[in-house]
Amino acid sequence: MAATATDLVLKRFVSEIQQAVPLVAVWAHGSLALGDFQPGRSDLDLIAIVEVPLDGEDRERLASIHQRLLDEEPAAAKLHCSYMVRTVLSEAATDHVTWAHNMILERPVTPVTRRELLEGGLTLHGPSPAELLPPLVPGQLEDFIRRDLEEYWLPVTSKHLRWIYDIWVDLGLLVLARATVTLRDGRLITKGEALAELLEMGAPADVVRDIHDRRYSNPEPISRLRRIRRAMQARAFVQRGIKHALAMGRSPEQAPAGTPAVSRSAGGRAV
Repeated sequence: MAATATDLVLKRFVSEIQQAVPLVAVWAHGSLALGDFQPGRSDLDLIAIVEVPLDGEDRERLASIHQRLLDEEPAAAKLHCSYMVRTVLSEAATDHVTWAHNMILERPVTPVTRRELLEGGLTLHGPSPAELLPPLVPGQLEDFIRRDLEEYWLPVTSKHLRWIYDIWVDLGLLVLARATVTLRDGRLITKGEALAELLEMGAPADVVRDIHDRRYSNPEPISRLRRIRRAMQARAFVQRGIKHALAMGRSPEQAPAGTPAVSRSAGGRAV
């Protein structure tokens, strides 16, 4: 089978990074590993394991490699990579040097990413994730998801103007569906699977179709009136859904204020 543009850019990336830093392994997670990768639309989510902490010169070399790839390889436009130091892989809160949003920054590798790697990470170089990454502590993934929903996404639902834009509609609904399934069933699902889950959850069918078409085809632009209506629908649905998700496994006294009851016989919809 002929190599795709994605295959070629990954091969080039591993080769160049290997010459720049003391590389131990490179793994892919996200849609590339889970089987829902859409060239030109999906992110290339990578993790590189390095032997020692990276200094200023290392960071400059990495930034130069990433920028050159960005300039020369269209398939690298959405390539992101965190560089985890081998000796601190068990420290979940540690910030790691990361290339994202066309710059070098620092951020942790989340429990969601760790779980993706352990369950089905794609090994591009060196040992597999299962050989190096420690298992998650029981409840670690669920606690992270709850904090993310409560401290980040729930406040976002009060910012009306954001929901005019495609990116917030797409991310908000997909994050909600994937978080709900993990909290409810303990499973990770792809974005494609999340679209089907959204319909089961009672999401507006036209909004779900809108997200689907942006991910898998080339939809026509929508009118400003439709965009405003979609924003209202998406924001309200995500807000209700987050309150559902946060209430799962909690007593009524612990549930966030305004959380409606959940009926499993109604496919997980609010009733």
